[in-house]
Amino acid sequence: MTSQNTIYLPWIGRSIVAAQGETVLQAALAAGISYPHGCRMGRCGACKSHLVSGEIDLLKHTPFSLTEEEKAEGLTLACRAVPMSDVTIGWLDGDDEIADIPTGRFDGVVVEAVDATHDIKLIRIRLNDREQFTFKAGQYVRLLYPDCSPRDYSIASGIDEDLIEFHIRHVPGGLTSGRIFTLARAGDPVTLVGPFGSSYLREKHCGPILGIAGGSGLAPVKAVVEAALASGLATGRERPVHVYFGARAQRDLYMVDRFEELAARHGNLSFVPVLSNEEHAQMRCGYVGSAVADDFDDLDGWKAYLAGPPAMIEATVPQLVARGIRPADIHADVFFTPER
Repeated sequence: MTSQNTIYLPWIGRSIVAAQGETVLQAALAAGISYPHGCRMGRCGACKSHLVSGEIDLLKHTPFSLTEEEKAEGLTLACRAVPMSDVTIGWLDGDDEIADIPTGRFDGVVVEAVDATHDIKLIRIRLNDREQFTFKAGQYVRLLYPDCSPRDYSIASGIDEDLIEFHIRHVPGGLTSGRIFTLARAGDPVTLVGPFGSSYLREKHCGPILGIAGGSGLAPVKAVVEAALASGLATGRERPVHVYFGARAQRDLYMVDRFEELAARHGNLSFVPVLSNEEHAQMRCGYVGSAVADDFDDLDGWKAYLAGPPAMIEATVPQLVARGIRPADIHADVFFTPER
C-alpha cells in the first residue's frame, strides 16, 4: 500500500486523497464533504456504501451495521473502510444524501450570550454578510472564538433567521468551552467556518420524524424539527414528529417551554423530556433511548435525527435498529470534542 490512495466519489464527481490508515469517512470529512454517517464507530450502518472498485481493509464493526450478505453484495462502511488501493465508492440513497452547500469563512459578532442552564449558554451571532451564509437545518460549523482553539458546534437557529444561534456546553476541563461559557459577551468578534455535517433534514422524506437529543444536542434537533414544521413537511397528524430530550436532572433541561408551545400549535408534534439521574413524579425517568424503545414497536419508514454525547448515541442506535428503523435512516453527527 502506498502512503496515499485516491478515493473517487461518483455521486459528486470528485476525487479526494486518503492518508495511510485513514478511513474513507475521515478523508471525506477532512475534505469538507458531508458524507452521510452516524456513529463513526461501525455500529449504526448510516455510512453504508457501495464499493464499486478497489480494495479496502474493513475494520471492526457490529454484525447488524453490515451483514455478511451485504459484504458479499459489495457493500461496506465508510467509517470502517481503509483504502488499500485507489477506490471508487458511493453512499446509498442518492442525491438526497449530500447537502451540496459550499463551505466558507464568515465573520460576525456576538449580540447575545445568555445562560440556558448551569452549564449551557445560548450564543447568538450576527454575521457581517448573512445572505452569503447558507446551510441546512441540522448542520454544524467550526466556531473560531478569540484566544480559543476551533471547536465544532451545531446550528440551533433556522435557515432564514437573522441571528445564528449555538448552544455551548461547558465541558468539564475544557479550555475552549469553559472560556466561551465564562467570558462570552456581546461585541465579541467571531468567525464561522462551514457549514458541515450530514445530519440535516431530509426534505424528500415523507414519513414520520423522530428527534432524540441529549444535553446541548437539543440545538440541531430543534433546528430540524422547526424546519420540518415551518416548511409543511411535517404537517398533519398523518406525519408525526416525536422529540425526546434526555437530561441528567431537571436543572439540565432547557427550552421546554419552547417545545411545549410548538406542540400546542402543531397537533402532530410531541415532546418528551427524560431524566436519567433524578426521579420526578411528572416526567419520564431512565435513559432516553430506552424511553423511545418502550414507546414504539415499529419504526420502519421513520427518519431519526440524533444529537448528544457519543455514549448516548452509541447506546440508542441499536435500540432504534431493533425497532425496525433502517440504519440509513438514522442521522447523527457525533462530536468527539477535545477537552483542551
